[in-house]
Amino acid sequence: MMNYQEISQTVKHFLIEDFEVDPEAITPDATLKDTLDLDSLDYIDLIVAIDNHFGIKVRPEDFQTMKTIKDLYDFIHTRANHKITA
Repeated sequence: MMNYQEISQTVKHFLIEDFEVDPEAITPDATLKDTLDLDSLDYIDLIVAIDNHFGIKVRPEDFQTMKTIKDLYDFIHTRANHKITA
């Protein structure tokens, strides 16, 4: 069971390391598309990163409800702590 802080730190770490995102840009209200400048291939990499770090299966359509970094944290927190599988 991961708490919110652990999830946010892990997400920040892989966004910085794997996606070369500016650490200053990673704020709860930052949008995935605009602030992080993610393209469709990056979303595939993000799905893999979430699976690798959290053991959570993400479907591409799940991103339709994730607009901000906070949405991503909330999604992972819900899935990680309830072991919901896609």
